[in-house]
Amino acid sequence: MLWLIMYIASLLTTLMGVANAEQGVASRYGRDSGKRVACGGQLEESALTAAHKTLPCGTRVRVTNTHNGQSVVVTINDRGPFVRGRVIDLTPAAARAIRMNDLGSVSVRRE
Repeated sequence: MLWLIMYIASLLTTLMGVANAEQGVASRYGRDSGKRVACGGQLEESALTAAHKTLPCGTRVRVTNTHNGQSVVVTINDRGPFVRGRVIDLTPAAARAIRMNDLGSVSVRRE
């Protein structure tokens, strides 16, 4: 009986990890989108931060470039992207960290 409980627990853990991941297109944004961020403060292009439509402010996520495997942990401090089909907007510093130009295919997972 214990093995069944352990099996179910590991299955649920795996499913929850998959549920916390998003795949999609990331874009790079900067001061041309505005100087202020939705969570308060100024947009710092050199910071490892990002904009997401639904994740709470302060959430840390790992963004992985699916083309080269490079990843970076960023903090959500803004809302967006407001372009259909995109899952996250990265500051220029975060985009450079994963070697992404203006757009890239990424995986986003909560840390």
